[in-house]
Amino acid sequence: MCNTVGPPAAAAALVSLFAAIAPLALLVPAGLGAGGLPAPQEPLAWLIALLLNGLLIGGAQRLPLLTSAGWVHAGILGTVLWGCLGPRGWLAVVGYLLLGSLVTRLGLRRKLEQGLAEARGGRRGPENVWGSAATGALLAMAIALAPPAWTPLLLVGFTASFAAKLADTCGSEIGKRWGRHTVLITSLRPVPPGTEGAISLEGTLASLVGSVVMVALALVLGLLPGPPAALTVAAAALITVVGLVATLLESVIGATAQSRYSWLSNELVNGLQTAIAALLAMLAWAVVLAGAGVLPGALV
Repeated sequence: MCNTVGPPAAAAALVSLFAAIAPLALLVPAGLGAGGLPAPQEPLAWLIALLLNGLLIGGAQRLPLLTSAGWVHAGILGTVLWGCLGPRGWLAVVGYLLLGSLVTRLGLRRKLEQGLAEARGGRRGPENVWGSAATGALLAMAIALAPPAWTPLLLVGFTASFAAKLADTCGSEIGKRWGRHTVLITSLRPVPPGTEGAISLEGTLASLVGSVVMVALALVLGLLPGPPAALTVAAAALITVVGLVATLLESVIGATAQSRYSWLSNELVNGLQTAIAALLAMLAWAVVLAGAGVLPGALV
């Protein structure tokens, strides 16, 4: 069933979705309702979130991005994100899903031949959805519950979690297919592509690009702190670096712990990576603000 719709059709469908909703999202200043959309966290916003995600998931079952159960859990995630953050936060994660799914399919035939392709043809299940997005969902709920002054700091963590995950996906998929010299991160000993904890120059550069792209999307959607513009640029640079660092740390975990403990699954490691990225980014951002003489909760 899912194989009847190829990546180009999936990309076209999600790009069309972006084109339809992004203009409305960009009319909504952070935390406010405008452009005919209710403010995040209002009852009407949650109702719209539930109806919109229900309709989209019902119509997206044929796209080869998620399993049937994966789409249901993505709908739950989407409802939480829209209800807590509004369309901006929701679009950021839809963008991550689109970009990550397309990267997974790059060189898919060769990766299948080598036994390096993701299971189920790259379609994500519930465990993948929450391994990638549990940190972001928790931060979205924290934003809904915390005083508004803390929103910029929490959005830094939210963006960093997805920047790190897209960096990881890009590095892994590009490295497995095009990495010429793959080494274990802890010893630099040559290992076969796809080995837990393996890195390559090509994969590392792809990770940096993935982090940059996710931060750029957050920037376009107005999820980064600012004004002034210098504050936004500083946040973007910091999150980009954190996304790459968290990806390298994830490789260290894979090389040292994942092979020793059977319960340490890829999805759990992904959750650890996104949590590390969010914590690192928020701590680093708090240090930056402290250096500028500003308390993290003093910015609205």
